[in-house]
Amino acid sequence: MTKPRPTPTPTSNPAPTQARARSFDRAAAQYAANRPGYPPTLFDTLEELTGRPLTGARVADIGAGTGIATALLHARGADLVAVEPGAGMAAEFRRTLPDVPLVRGTGDALPLADSSADLLTYAQSWHWTDPARAVPEALRVLRPGGALALWWNTDALDVPWIAAAAERLRRHFDLDVAAEQRDTGARLRDPAGRLTPVRRTVSWSRRVPLDTHLANLGSHSVFLVHDAEHSAAFLTEERERLLTVFPDAIVEEVYDVVLLFATTPSRPPDAPPVPLPGMRG
Repeated sequence: MTKPRPTPTPTSNPAPTQARARSFDRAAAQYAANRPGYPPTLFDTLEELTGRPLTGARVADIGAGTGIATALLHARGADLVAVEPGAGMAAEFRRTLPDVPLVRGTGDALPLADSSADLLTYAQSWHWTDPARAVPEALRVLRPGGALALWWNTDALDVPWIAAAAERLRRHFDLDVAAEQRDTGARLRDPAGRLTPVRRTVSWSRRVPLDTHLANLGSHSVFLVHDAEHSAAFLTEERERLLTVFPDAIVEEVYDVVLLFATTPSRPPDAPPVPLPGMRG
């Protein structure tokens, strides 16, 4: 088993991004129960871009959270290990995926062996990393010719009710959803030019009860880092507004999954890859 690398000690006054990243632990069960998954087409696209099936591929899912993406990769037959820094999220992961190896760590200091993975995945989690550290770490852990895949469920802002809800979020929380989504395509930055990402978009939707939709919203970090009264006020008003759009209280959430994918430079390996923790040799 690979010996974990030490994780940097958190500072006493975390930056806003760090505070948001750590906020999920206290809402792990809510996150697991209400967040959307990902459509099969996304995993078909991963197989197309890697040129191989996910079945049997050595995959490390980084920032795995409660295991939403991990479970779908597992269902496709990937040989998996998950990496997650948060205690609450890790506990929820272990409850739902007890047979999938999980190690504690971050993308900035991966507790994984050199040249040990065919594919590194970051579902909704790359933006919590420091790319100046996370890119070299990904290159270290990936085998030659391996791939890095980052993806996000983003709100389909061309849908009128979703655009209106995003504007309400901007007013209430000073959160510019459109600006955050415009930045998604630039999030895989490698100043050394070793990675040349391609971008794909996969559109999909799900129909859920209004309570599930609101609980999904409430599991986002912007709600978790604000005081409960401020967040509850938004959700109460949002319920009333959405009932005018969806009087049957069934909401159709529409997403564009933005996928950034890059392969590592190929070179003849000088030694067989070292297995990841829990992976077959």
